[in-house]
Amino acid sequence: MIRVVLPAHLKNLAHVTGEVRLDMDGPATQRLVLDSLEARYPMLLGTIRDRHSGERRPFVRFYACQEDLSNESPDAPLPEQVTAGEEPFIILGAMAGG
Repeated sequence: MIRVVLPAHLKNLAHVTGEVRLDMDGPATQRLVLDSLEARYPMLLGTIRDRHSGERRPFVRFYACQEDLSNESPDAPLPEQVTAGEEPFIILGAMAGG
C-alpha cells in the first residue's frame, strides 16, 4: 500500500480528505503511483502531469522521505519506506513569486 498526500486543491477536486491509499502490485515508481491515482480519481487527469506528454506539470513537486524526487526518473523505484507504507509520497504545489 502506498500512502499519497495531495495538496488541498487536489483533495477538493478528488473529493477526498486525508491521505489517499493505493494498493500497488510490483515495485512502485512515480509513474505507477500517478497512473493508479489518475485511474482511481479520473478528475485528476491533467492536473499533476500533462495529459499528452506525461511530464510533471510546472510548480508540482514530489517528495518522499524528506527528499525532493521531482527530477528523478518517473520509472525509478520509490524509497523502501514509501513502498512499505511507512512514509507517504507527497505531491505538493510549489509557490513562485518575488
